[in-house]
Amino acid sequence: MDKRFKMFFPNTKLYMTIIAVLIGVVFFYNTYIGIAGLVIFGYLVIYNLKINRLRKAGLDRIVEDLSENLDVAGRNTLSKIPVPLVIVNSDGQILWVNSLFSGITSQKVYGKRIDVIIKDFDPQRVLEKNINLYERVEIEKDIYNVLVSPVEISGERQSKRFIFLLYFINKTDYYTLYEMYNDKKPIVGLIEVDNYDEVIKSTEEENRPALIAEVDKKITAFAVSINALMRKYDDNKYVIVFENAMFNQIVDRKFDILDTIREIYVGNKIPVTLSIGIGKNGDNPYKIHEYAVAAKDLALGRGGDQAVIKDGDRLSFFGGKTKEVEKRTRVKARVIAHAISELIDESSEVIIMGHDSPDIDSFGAALGMYRGCRQRGKEAYIVLNRVNKSIEKVVDRLYKLEGYREVLINNETALQKTVRNPLLIIVDVNRKNFVEYPELLDRVRNIVVIDHHRKSVDFIDNATISYVETYASSTCELVTEILQYLNDKPDLKEIEAQALIAGIYLDTKNFTFKTGVRTFEAAGFLRRLGADLIEVRKLFSDDFETYIERTKIVSSAEINNGIAIAVSREEVKNNIIVPQAADELLKINGVDASFVLAPFGNDIMVSGRSFGDINVQLILEGIGGGGHMTIAGARLSNISIEDAKKMLIDSINNYLKESDRK
Repeated sequence: MDKRFKMFFPNTKLYMTIIAVLIGVVFFYNTYIGIAGLVIFGYLVIYNLKINRLRKAGLDRIVEDLSENLDVAGRNTLSKIPVPLVIVNSDGQILWVNSLFSGITSQKVYGKRIDVIIKDFDPQRVLEKNINLYERVEIEKDIYNVLVSPVEISGERQSKRFIFLLYFINKTDYYTLYEMYNDKKPIVGLIEVDNYDEVIKSTEEENRPALIAEVDKKITAFAVSINALMRKYDDNKYVIVFENAMFNQIVDRKFDILDTIREIYVGNKIPVTLSIGIGKNGDNPYKIHEYAVAAKDLALGRGGDQAVIKDGDRLSFFGGKTKEVEKRTRVKARVIAHAISELIDESSEVIIMGHDSPDIDSFGAALGMYRGCRQRGKEAYIVLNRVNKSIEKVVDRLYKLEGYREVLINNETALQKTVRNPLLIIVDVNRKNFVEYPELLDRVRNIVVIDHHRKSVDFIDNATISYVETYASSTCELVTEILQYLNDKPDLKEIEAQALIAGIYLDTKNFTFKTGVRTFEAAGFLRRLGADLIEVRKLFSDDFETYIERTKIVSSAEINNGIAIAVSREEVKNNIIVPQAADELLKINGVDASFVLAPFGNDIMVSGRSFGDINVQLILEGIGGGGHMTIAGARLSNISIEDAKKMLIDSINNYLKESDRK
């Protein structure tokens, strides 16, 4: 009934109330008439109750018929949906399936849980994460995408209940085409015999053709095994192109070509090693080749004998088991020195920077490059914000000499000098976040990197010249060689020569680790320029407190499976104590590798050392560090010493598992 009509004709309850009041008034004046009215009122009440009961029954029948019709319509609609459909309750139990779903599976799924079909289906997670799609659900021989539609149903007042409608969309043809396309995508691989010259020179002349033929044969066999196109475009360089379908096969074999080549022996005194760069998933063939070039350069920069895969921005590493081979020729050092001299001459001034918390190798190399620049007539500066214990004695001696206080500058002063056209020389580090002042890398156009550490994922990739030689004992050795070609008559002040030879002395552990012919030649050159080993020894002398602190750390070591791990719960006052303690642990009989962890400032310092059988570089790369096979380090931030130790142990276990070392 229209609302306006109802305003003039209220419901019967109001009428009955008015009649009852009037009968009461009549009773007051005439009892007999009141009794008659009461009888009539009773009849009206009975009549209204009967009419209301009939009306309610009629409405119930209408609602029931309507509900039944809607239920039939709903069931008919669900059963006629042209895709397989499953209804699941909030417990994951299958309540109903349509005939199309029954036709795609031979399983009887009524009453079973949906996870027999969709293994990771979780109703609660679907609601919390608002998941509306499950991809690649395999049923029999077909692949489906499953659309999920939660529907709220009536239940208890305090909680909502849901059922889930699952629509199965057949995507078999799509995924078949996608996998076919993915399998056919090209991958470019660049292979280089990274120690070719050294191997050839170590082999008798009559055996050299057989050696070269054997290397070609092994690489050709590797290419054939993955159906690759292979071309040799230089004496020691190869390019291969193959389909993505073969990629997993290579990875599963862990690039066993590295081991196969290393086992070649045709009279060669040095094992043959490869550097492999793989590029994949580029937008076009040119981009894929660029990825391969970058990957091979990174493999070479990490010391060779390994494969690097560049998949877009992701990098993967395989191999890297052998020690670096010293390159006997200085041709590259001479070429690099000539290129650096041209950059120095073209620049307005030179800014030299090492890694944060510099050691004597970093600071000594910086002093050497400073003197080389000054000899070419250019103003040069060294970025140094804080003097630590490892370089304190050298800096104190520098400050006693005239002019050196203006040479050492802080970040703010260095930033002001980028306004013109300076040359930035980075020494003893190739990682962006480890330099003394990372912001300078984006402010300077010409950058030179001189380092002896293996490259990692975040290496400085915008350098004009990158001279990273992992065979070198130290950066001071590389800088000493460069100085001999940078000027016609190289000259150094006594303190500069002592700092350079101290850097070599430190990183070779008193000329015992990674010491080659060129290491002694560099040391001999520095001795001729006034470096005194007695004075160098004084630079490394410790006070009694430092000695006690180092001894306490060594005594805390735990040794398992030839690996010693020492942890200092107290913050070390001198950061050089950590690597010194690691060196001391190697002196213990039966210890093949040592690791020391200690708080320093807000960070946890980790230092690793080994004799070469265990690659500490790969282990510490697993926790964000790096270095060499025998000498490596890491710095962990925002972590407790116990968590840092657990991370280290996990990385060691992963390395041992990969190496099959028992």
